[in-house]
Amino acid sequence: MNAYNFLFALFVCLGNPVFSEEDFYQVKACCSFNGPNFDSIEHILTASFNKQTMMEYNSTRGNWIGFTNYSIVASRLWNKDPLDRFERATEMRLMCYGNQEYIQAIRNLSTTPSMRLKSVKQTDGRHPAMLVCSAYNFYPKQIKITWLRNDQEVTEGVSNTDAIPVGELYYQFHSYLEYTPTSGEKISCMVEHVTLSEPRIIVWNDSLPEGEKNKIIVGLSGLILGLVIFISGFIYHRKKSAVYNSIRQGEEM
Repeated sequence: MNAYNFLFALFVCLGNPVFSEEDFYQVKACCSFNGPNFDSIEHILTASFNKQTMMEYNSTRGNWIGFTNYSIVASRLWNKDPLDRFERATEMRLMCYGNQEYIQAIRNLSTTPSMRLKSVKQTDGRHPAMLVCSAYNFYPKQIKITWLRNDQEVTEGVSNTDAIPVGELYYQFHSYLEYTPTSGEKISCMVEHVTLSEPRIIVWNDSLPEGEKNKIIVGLSGLILGLVIFISGFIYHRKKSAVYNSIRQGEEM
């Protein structure tokens, strides 16, 4: 795209005899990398004047589109210009494909989130219950957690934190769900992150955690053992008392 021709056209279109120092012309280029290996690349070029978007080129679409009367006409001309197509292809090769290996190397720093789903008590003791689905030690920071009730998305009673930095690289994220427990329903949270090939679903189990179960088992075992010792001692004492009483009665006779 020829910037001088664009500015001249703006001069004619806007009817402004002289551009002031406050006038601002900007062209922004962006490379978007997507896919498991960042091998899906899109090149976007945006031209603006005084913060108003005039034209946009998108490599996926393969052409320019205009947003003003002049830009619509200019986009039609540039879409027919072989030189413009060559310039856009060169930009994409140098800016996007030229940095693909670097972007893919950054991907190696990605870390899969570790997940935990638990019930928490609300500070004011209110009902309904509160569940929290947490993601820890993940990178990059973009993550999405969705609540499901019987495999249907839940939107009411849901609140989320921002992605919280942990150290220099990793993040943590928490999503909360207020709900009224219903017998037979399945509550789960679905986690989506760039490091996951498919969403990870964690189902809430309202039974006691394994650690709590172990504590209860140990406590019951101790209680039963104590009860057995008490009963054994009591029986022994009764027998000893009966023998002693028999001896006393024999002596008296």
